[in-house]
Amino acid sequence: MSKELFWLTMTCILTLVIWLPYLLDRIKVRGLWGTLGNPSPGDKPQSPWAQRLYFAHTNAVDNLVTFAPLVLILNTLDISTRTTAIACAVYFWSRLAHAIVYAAGLPVFRTLAFFVSFLAQVVLVLAIFRIV
Repeated sequence: MSKELFWLTMTCILTLVIWLPYLLDRIKVRGLWGTLGNPSPGDKPQSPWAQRLYFAHTNAVDNLVTFAPLVLILNTLDISTRTTAIACAVYFWSRLAHAIVYAAGLPVFRTLAFFVSFLAQVVLVLAIFRIV
């Protein structure tokens, strides 16, 4: 497995598990049966950090739609360089940081973490076109 595919796998795992803390908060706030029921406008709101983590998860899913194909295109083109491996690692760590600082309610750091992950994807695009 290439380093890029390793970091894609780690990013998928992160995206897979990032929703677990807000699910636990939902059970705490609404109870098990309230969590298992259909959402309704009258539901008790979740903790603010859990609401933010929900949005961080949604953002992670939205960005995985771009990151994953870029890594798969690199793999198909047999492009694996130190730069692409670092970009994929940076993407993973910045997405993890994004989730943490988003849940913590640190807006400037959230935006910076997101921007770093965006730049990592730009590096992958440039590598696909053999610009870097």
